[in-house]
Amino acid sequence: MWRCVINCARRVRRRCAVVESPTNEGRTDGGGADSDLKARLAALPERQRPVVFLRYFADLEYREIAAVLDIETGTVSATLHAAHAHLRAGYEEALA
Repeated sequence: MWRCVINCARRVRRRCAVVESPTNEGRTDGGGADSDLKARLAALPERQRPVVFLRYFADLEYREIAAVLDIETGTVSATLHAAHAHLRAGYEEALA
């Protein structure tokens, strides 16, 4: 089921002509931490987004994520590490 969800999301994203900006400009939700996090997650590289989603929003284990995405468990670990570093760098840059 998760593979279908991920594939559908990828198809929709490819078809979408409007690319959302990860900045705070033009937001009508009042900003805040949740909006900032959503924007930062949307700005992650294409390869990292589904791994982060499946780990933290779908609460899947590494081996389950690997099965859904048809990748190795070590690749899941490395991809999550890279996503964490990307998010951390963004927050550190914002604080500086």
